[in-house]
Amino acid sequence: MQKIINDPVYGFITISHPLIFDIIAHRYFQRLRRIHQMALAYLVYPGAVHTRLHHALGAYHLMTIALEELKNKGVDITPDEVVAAQAAILLHDVGHGPFSHALEGQLINGMSHEQMSLMMMQQMNQEMDGKLSLAIKIFSNQYEKKFLHQMVSGQIDVDRMDYLNRDSFFTGVSEGVIGYHRILKMLTVHNGTLMIEEKGIYSIEKFLVSRRQMYWQVYLHKTVVSAEVMLVNILKRVRVLNQQHVTGLHTGGVLDYFLFEQQTSTKGEKLVELFYLLDDNDCLFAIKQWARHKDEVLQQLCNRLLNRVLLKIKLQATPFAPSVITEKRLEAQQTLHLGEKEAEYFVFTGVSDNTMYKMNDNNINILFKDGSVRDIAGIDNPLIHQTISATIKKYYLCSLS
Repeated sequence: MQKIINDPVYGFITISHPLIFDIIAHRYFQRLRRIHQMALAYLVYPGAVHTRLHHALGAYHLMTIALEELKNKGVDITPDEVVAAQAAILLHDVGHGPFSHALEGQLINGMSHEQMSLMMMQQMNQEMDGKLSLAIKIFSNQYEKKFLHQMVSGQIDVDRMDYLNRDSFFTGVSEGVIGYHRILKMLTVHNGTLMIEEKGIYSIEKFLVSRRQMYWQVYLHKTVVSAEVMLVNILKRVRVLNQQHVTGLHTGGVLDYFLFEQQTSTKGEKLVELFYLLDDNDCLFAIKQWARHKDEVLQQLCNRLLNRVLLKIKLQATPFAPSVITEKRLEAQQTLHLGEKEAEYFVFTGVSDNTMYKMNDNNINILFKDGSVRDIAGIDNPLIHQTISATIKKYYLCSLS
């Protein structure tokens, strides 16, 4: 049995294994239709309304191509490992909460989306009689063939290749376009580690530069940052009001549990099932409800986010002076008739940082024709040499004007 999915980025994506069918049909995977891939970026780029499900299918497609390329080069990959790697990449983001990274850590304290993804995969594995055991080992880097995990989660993984291509496509930002076909062709395995052949250096260079440009132009676009921090402030305000026993905050949905009840005592299957019920729609419904709340701060924040009347944001290379922040907060107090503490929801500072290439134990290694191996950061190339691993920071100030 074989099915095809028509993807706007790659064309036809082929699915032929029963386990992959079962994963795609599973309620946890189908939930990804209701999670925006790029959170609130659609407020800046109207086309950026694609979902985590689109991205998961695209990453699966690239994984399939990459595995075939490696097999053609003589890399030992068994049929079971192929399916397991495909399953791992399909489910790598299944633990994302509403609006993806925008609310990371806001709904469950101390738990990343990777941890939740693992919990959901383990629950699915029980339901599927252990068929995901190898996929879980690959996902959690517990499998002996480390290169399979690197393809799922690494600095040249198929996850990044897809989201750069896909997000570029849906935003219309051409800077994110990468030569993924050539990168996949240049993949190789040396001493059990995923590497890039020497002739793929320039494609990797373009990949790294594109990623940096996409972060500044799209993911960390100043208006996107403003909107996403406003969303976080809405949830913070709701929690503060709840502690003050203010009424009218409950929505009647599963979001109430994550906002108002302790999750620390809820683990395993129950937490996973509650989390599965949570998606973007719950947050949007809640914001629409709170837009009519009697609390002026909550009402203002919700209405501004719903109607795209976002806070103004300024960027600079150094932290903002305390006097500037104080002046802006006084302005907010007078304009909105708020107290000093309440004005902090409308005037605040933060920092965005972006690193093209992180030096860690999962580096991008280049395999040269003579058999030598060098880190991409150590290659003498003017465009990426030396500054490749430097972190660039931009400080921002959000205010009413």
